[in-house]
Amino acid sequence: MTELMTTLSLFGDTLVSGLIAALMVIVNLLPSAVSDAFQYAFMQRALLTSVLVGAICGILSCYVVLKRWSLLGDAISHAVLPGVAIAYLLGWPFFIGAFITGALTSVGIGAIERHTRIKSDAAMGLMFTGAFALGIVIISKIASSTHLMHILFGNVLGVQQSALLLTLVSSVIALLVVWLAYRPLLLYAFDPQQAQALGFNTSIIHYGLILLLTLTIVASLETVGIILVVAMLITPGATAHMLTDRFKTMMLISVGVGVSSAVIGLWLSVVMDVASGGTIVLVATSWFFLALLFSPKHGLILRQWRRWRMS
Repeated sequence: MTELMTTLSLFGDTLVSGLIAALMVIVNLLPSAVSDAFQYAFMQRALLTSVLVGAICGILSCYVVLKRWSLLGDAISHAVLPGVAIAYLLGWPFFIGAFITGALTSVGIGAIERHTRIKSDAAMGLMFTGAFALGIVIISKIASSTHLMHILFGNVLGVQQSALLLTLVSSVIALLVVWLAYRPLLLYAFDPQQAQALGFNTSIIHYGLILLLTLTIVASLETVGIILVVAMLITPGATAHMLTDRFKTMMLISVGVGVSSAVIGLWLSVVMDVASGGTIVLVATSWFFLALLFSPKHGLILRQWRRWRMS
């Protein structure tokens, strides 16, 4: 068992080193004012983590936007906090506690919605505020405010090799699931009734997608934190939705927005000496407002210009 763990660890370290080397080939083509910031090992780990989180959040963001699950993403992201706190108490990796409580909260929301008179939005609000409050209470007793700030707002510049490997594994799993179940997920996103009529089990698709969201949120803890990961699960998809009506194109644009926001935000946070998670989200928000104004079909400026021409 020990030899297997050692082999897996060596393989993981080699894979990460190879990915970082490939990224640095691209980074070194950029102007020195940009590339110089990424010459340190901690910045290279932060860059790879940010790219992975930006890509996977970009993909799932399309489903979140189309299914109108923004509040559900918010609920799951807040609900993982008590799991993080309990994992800290037991000496477990944060991933285990966060994933368990996120999954339990998702099931709890579905149970309240199905077996009571409470609607889905109220069920989400009840579950995530209760779980978030429980997490804050536990953390206030067992950890310093520094730990709490890192969990809430992220600390990508201090990401460790183990957290980077976790993010990489989570991203690969999410990508494989989306690739293998592309058609059922697409049908479920646009027309759940048709998906059910064609023989797909919509309950499995529903909870599978929720588990993917939970996995992505947990993997993003180190980068943008619990609070700001909601924005990374909404903004790229919303931006892409302004620019295209085709799902595959929407997904590609959303990934581009997520990755570029992560990279530019990370660089700006170093140059300006500000919080990395918040800067990444602000860059993503800037992309959205640019699309809102200048989108060829749905942009406000071009729409007004067309109205002016017609009048």
